[in-house]
Parts: sequence; C-alpha cells; structure tokens
Amino acid sequence: MGVLPVPAEVRAILLDIEGTTTPIAFVQETLFPYIKDNLKEYLHSHWGEEECQQDVRLLQKQAQEDSSLDGAVLIPLESESGEEELEQVIQAIVDNVQWQMSQDRKTTALKQLQGHMWRAAYTTGHIKGEVFKDVVPAIRKWREAGMKVYIYSSGSVEAQKLLFGHSTEGDILELFDGHFDTKIGPKVESESYRRIAASIGCSTNNILFLTDVPQEASAAKEADTHVAVVIRPGNAGLTDDDKSYYSLISSFTELSLPSST
Repeated sequence: MGVLPVPAEVRAILLDIEGTTTPIAFVQETLFPYIKDNLKEYLHSHWGEEECQQDVRLLQKQAQEDSSLDGAVLIPLESESGEEELEQVIQAIVDNVQWQMSQDRKTTALKQLQGHMWRAAYTTGHIKGEVFKDVVPAIRKWREAGMKVYIYSSGSVEAQKLLFGHSTEGDILELFDGHFDTKIGPKVESESYRRIAASIGCSTNNILFLTDVPQEASAAKEADTHVAVVIRPGNAGLTDDDKSYYSLISSFTELSLPSST
C-alpha cells in the first residue's frame, strides 16, 4: 500500500464509520450487546416517559406488520391490569427486539429504540465511541490543508454524532463539516453520492470516499467519485479483483494531499 496521492481536484473527504474510522468489533462487540444486555432494565427505568412510549408504539406497529414472518414476536397492548401484565409486555418487547437484531433488521422502530438507548449510554459514560488512533491526527491535517470532511454511514446522523461526540478521543464533532445517513440514499447506489455532492455544493469528482465495502466503493466510482478502500483489523477480506481494481490504504496517514507533496 504505502502512500496514496489524493487527486488535485479533491476538495472534500467523505468517511464511512464501521471498518473505516471505527473498528467493526466496536459495533458488534460493544454497541449491539449493550442493547441486548440492558434493554429490560432500560424499559423499566424509562417506561413512564413519552419518548419510551413512542418507541413502544412504533415497535408494536412494526410487530403487526411482521406478524407473517417466521419467528416474529407480537407485542401486546398494555391495559391497566397491573404489574404482571406490564412484565409480559416488556418481555415481549425484549423478545421482539432480540428477534429483529438476530435477523439484522434495520427497521425504523428498532433503530429509533437503539438510538435512544445508546444516547443514554454515551451521556452517562457507559459507552465511548472507539476510533482508530490515526483518524484524529489525519483529519486535523486534512482540515489544515483546507479539506472539508464529512461522514456517510448507514447509522443515523444522531448515532454518528453520539459516537464522535463521546469518543475515546473526546468530543471530536468539530472535525466534521456534516453528516449523511441513508436518508440521502443507500450507500450501494450511485445516485446517493450525486445527492451528497449537490448537498455540499461540489462535483462528485471533488470528493474522495473512504470505505471498507467494495460494493459502496463501486457505487461511488460509478458516480465519478474518487475512492479508496480501507483495510483495517477485523474487516472482511477483499477478492484479488478488488485489490487490483481499487486504491487501498490501511491508515489515513497514507493519504498524501496535493499541498503536502
């Protein structure tokens, strides 16, 4: 790999999170297990709050829509019958969420509940967002050279800001000029990168996108966005074709900006 020169026309660097700025293991071994381990306690603690009730109603609606799916768990409506029935409703929510997560569902109902739980965990210090050691120094250098830096992740903008606002490197939100999630479009569709370019006021070829996922890299290249695939510990392996087709880096420090060459 070594040094990768950044094309002279690049004005903005667009970053994926999982497997790029942040170890995949953080998501798989910290964020998701936190939900499974703490959901019941969270529901008991926050049950009387309107935000929690909104989450419950959304999960109940999703459960109805999923009722024909194999293994789906219905969530009964709560009446005024007391503590025992409340416990049954909460257990049904726990079972439903466990099922959705086991199926890698990305429903709004699930993502919203997870986001609220992670917010509580970050703000109380139970979780800190992990970033690779090369990330912050490299981004500071890019910004000093006049680069804009943006995030594009399948995780919600709120979840992104929680991770970087409560990270192992402190609050580093100031390093980013903006955040995008799948509301702008799926990461595997080229049109999403055209929308991002329009949103930040540049051409697609003024952007360098860093990701660990070749399918995302392919979609970005199709939109005439510059791409480098990031190789990090724990990331999925690349095919020989991927390795020969894409520019590869294993650290942000390997990028050489035009002003620093």
